[in-house]
Amino acid sequence: MTGYGSAQQQGVGSTPETQRPGRRLGLELRSVNSRFLDLSLRLSDELRAQEPQLRALLTRRLKRGKVELRAFVEEGDDGVLAHPSVPLLQQLGALQDGVLSWLPQAPPLSVADALRLCSQLGAPRQDWGDAVQQLADQALDALIEARGREGERLVAMLVERVQALRALALQAQPLVPELVAQQRQRFLQRWADAMGLAQGDAPSEAAQERALSEATAFALRIDVAEEITRLQGHLDEIERLLHKGGEVGKRLDFLIQELHREANTLGSKSATMELTRISVDMKVLIEQMREQVQNIE
Repeated sequence: MTGYGSAQQQGVGSTPETQRPGRRLGLELRSVNSRFLDLSLRLSDELRAQEPQLRALLTRRLKRGKVELRAFVEEGDDGVLAHPSVPLLQQLGALQDGVLSWLPQAPPLSVADALRLCSQLGAPRQDWGDAVQQLADQALDALIEARGREGERLVAMLVERVQALRALALQAQPLVPELVAQQRQRFLQRWADAMGLAQGDAPSEAAQERALSEATAFALRIDVAEEITRLQGHLDEIERLLHKGGEVGKRLDFLIQELHREANTLGSKSATMELTRISVDMKVLIEQMREQVQNIE
């Protein structure tokens, strides 16, 4: 299911020496629909060492979805510029002289380059593990909550489609007996007409027996009671799974396939336009359910 979660921490630092008011550690999580768990991590250079820890956390708490995690560190503009130490500047100057002696075409260091390198070389070692773990937990909580809200909307939609399918099944049930009775009367009338033309009198008892036999065979061919019973059983199981919750996406997907099979059989046995219309309406509802079932975790 789709969802979004984010968390951030201002002035982050594992020790007083590494804490800066303008520094911000941020973490964002985005999730879209997928049948399997597909992780994509985009981490800034300072946080690359945290990738195994983050993957383990996501795998433990998420089961499905294409999930993108983005974590970054922004230094910000807190109005304070650190003064580089003289030994660091001397070290940079010596390094630059050595490079230029071998590569005279290389551009010299700018003031911005010198400040950036001095800040990196002179900064205390930063341990991001605890801070990243804390933010990842917060962002995951927000993501799972958002996915839960979407799941509730999907369940409500699916329950509505289930009720619509039940209503169509109820419409189909009385159609077959009515059609069988009409066809039985039609067979009897045809036999009566045929016997009357051939013998000039009423149809014999044998002819009536043959007409009833033909009507019975016709009733067996168009009987959809078994299909409707199975369809209602599948609908019961779908509702049970929806109210149960949890990881039910694959089981629901299988049940949707079974619903589609019963609706196809119902249409193939159809002997009236009304039953054909019901079969088509069922297929439309089932296809709508199929599209959304893929999203339920």
